[in-house]
Amino acid sequence: MNSVWQTLTLSTLPLQQWLSTSYLHAIVGPLQTWRQGSKMMQWADWIGAALAMLVFGLAPFVNNLLTGVLLAICGAYWLLLTISEEAPSPTSARAPLATPIHLLVGLYWGIAVIATGMSPVKKFALAGLEKLTLYLVFFALLAHVLRSPRIRSCLLSVLLLTSLIVSVYGLQQWFSGASALATWVDPESPLSKTTRVYSYLGNPNLLAGYLLPIFVFSIIAFFAWERWMCKALAVLMIGVNGACLLLTFSRGGWIGLVFSLFVLLLLLTHWWSIYLPPFWQIWALPTILGTAATLVLAALIVVEPLRDRVSSIFAGRGDSSNNFRINVWLSVIEMIKDHPILGIGPGNAAFNKIYPIYQRPRFSALSAYSIFLEVLVETGIIGFTCFLWLLLVTFGQAWRSLQHLRTVKSREGFWLIGAIASLIGMMGHGAVDTVLYRPEVNTIWWLMFAIIASYYLPRQPVYNQP
Repeated sequence: MNSVWQTLTLSTLPLQQWLSTSYLHAIVGPLQTWRQGSKMMQWADWIGAALAMLVFGLAPFVNNLLTGVLLAICGAYWLLLTISEEAPSPTSARAPLATPIHLLVGLYWGIAVIATGMSPVKKFALAGLEKLTLYLVFFALLAHVLRSPRIRSCLLSVLLLTSLIVSVYGLQQWFSGASALATWVDPESPLSKTTRVYSYLGNPNLLAGYLLPIFVFSIIAFFAWERWMCKALAVLMIGVNGACLLLTFSRGGWIGLVFSLFVLLLLLTHWWSIYLPPFWQIWALPTILGTAATLVLAALIVVEPLRDRVSSIFAGRGDSSNNFRINVWLSVIEMIKDHPILGIGPGNAAFNKIYPIYQRPRFSALSAYSIFLEVLVETGIIGFTCFLWLLLVTFGQAWRSLQHLRTVKSREGFWLIGAIASLIGMMGHGAVDTVLYRPEVNTIWWLMFAIIASYYLPRQPVYNQP
């Protein structure tokens, strides 16, 4: 059973040896001599990190076109890094240039390319493929530069400080009042007049998708940062980002928050369990979860807007938002039935071209309102299987890396815990909403994969003894 798991998660893959004999290996190293003689490229990883920081620092405030240009620059720079990199030998102790996560990401991209070629709307699918490619090369750049703990900490600090500006503006909207830019609440609901903050992102559900991993990393920063001034800043971020996330009144965001916090508590308890007495090794987690559940239940009883919003989740078609999603999902399922193998091609442009054929009256949509259905309709069963495999490999690698960091008692393990909890929370939110179509959230989504990939521990080769 263990060998099957190791095979599925690619944990026993001799990656160094495989990469050194692959055709892709030929693109690595042609400009190695130039890089060794270049003063600028002595700071190669920091230049890549600066470009990534620019993306995260500007994404909430600028239009998608400018973000796309920055992502293209990041992709070009990653290519430059790759062709000028010194490739590690099969026996080298250095981290390889790629991980099993990279392999699955590349496989998914290849399936998306084939799906584009087979799409009934190739022109529009090609536009989606271009966007997907930008996100994936951005992941590759992030995974490369985040191998440095210092760069990892600096980049996440930039992201957290940027989010603080976003959240402060969101809180200002709550206190001063902000007009809704769309119908976000059932008009017959008691919350129809409630302000739902959206800050610079223009949509409360999108803001929730952006703040969900940010809130998790705000908590993680409190444990990862050593100086008390930094910890005080982390406490401020927890309060401001958490309040803004709640005031989006995004039910999907709240669902994701529950998933994230549950996993976060689970992993933090596991991390510290080696320091606890035997009694608390058993009862620490139930006690913490029970206390958290009690506090949440009390909040639902006391805070009426919160209670009304949560209860609407279980209203079925009685809630207009629920009814809308159900009708969209039923239409998307029909699309999947007609294009089961490779889907209609990637991107919301292809979706918007095909969806009207299946649309139920009065239920127009820009996406499938579920990342799982989105992957299915875009790349079919083949792409969806690869997507699930990617998740399996990612979490398998994350767990192995976490166990290693826990053993050596490295504080870097906190950032890894944050990435795992955030990724699960974003999937929880994404199950009922599609927020990945916007770069503000999609870049953070791939940041989580990149953080986990950056901790990759290569399998040590076994040599025959003479």
